Amino acid sequence: MDAGTELISSSTPTHVYAIFALVAIILYNYYTVSTQKEFILMAKTLKKWTPVYHSVNFVVAYMGIVLAAFTHDLSATVVLMIPTTLFLMISEIKRYKKMRVIKLDEKDKQEEFRAFAKKIYTMQLVAIVLMYTIAKLF
Repeated sequence: MDAGTELISSSTPTHVYAIFALVAIILYNYYTVSTQKEFILMAKTLKKWTPVYHSVNFVVAYMGIVLAAFTHDLSATVVLMIPTTLFLMISEIKRYKKMRVIKLDEKDKQEEFRAFAKKIYTMQLVAIVLMYTIAKLF
């Protein structure tokens, strides 16, 4: 097996597993926002998972770029994956920035944040599912 074939054969499963890991992190974060009643504990948990989220999202993007470059595939589907990855990154940054300025005594902002975070995680999951559907159809 030549080096190129070996690269592709290892990159494809890594890309897919990283996508599953990203979905698992999003679902876990959604679960945390939904079930953790103490805002401080919820914020600490989300703060711990934010670098993991961005690292996994980077792995997804990097493996996707490697696969697209090596196979010379620059289809509309591949081009659409770039803004999807950027959306995931930017929305997570916005969620984190909104969370970190909320003080312990601001109960109304805490509840507003919970609704905001649930919307963000829902949109992230929808973006991934739509991208998967488009990739399978085209």
